[in-house]
Amino acid sequence: MNATLRPFASLRVGERHDYVRTIAAADLDEFARLSGDDNAIHLDEAFGRTTRFGGRVAHGALSFGFMAASQTQLVGAGVIWLGASVTFTAPVRIGDTVTTTTEIVGLEADKQLIRVRCTARNGDGVVVMEGESTVKRLREL
Repeated sequence: MNATLRPFASLRVGERHDYVRTIAAADLDEFARLSGDDNAIHLDEAFGRTTRFGGRVAHGALSFGFMAASQTQLVGAGVIWLGASVTFTAPVRIGDTVTTTTEIVGLEADKQLIRVRCTARNGDGVVVMEGESTVKRLREL
């Protein structure tokens, strides 16, 4: 386990965390194998060139996983997702370095709920994904 355990009382609205990942072709191949999402846009460069994207693009769910990583590193281990909403605003391409910034935007201590907002940008600063989620602390430390 890499995420730290944080007491709820230590969390603050406005806290942020950046998760940075550079996308490799092998990431798309492995994600397709694990998820079963073998859509040609993710795996076939020749097919990708025939689309508006001009080549292979990463799975949206892979980008969503970066939101999970950033969020876990920010709020700590011992939480479960209750809900999430994301919008994919631009493609993530092989070779892109994606910085996913997660910010705590709401806390409900009595219910142990944490609301976070996420923005992911590629190396050019283009927003590739935005979203919000709500997680619940499983138990107080």
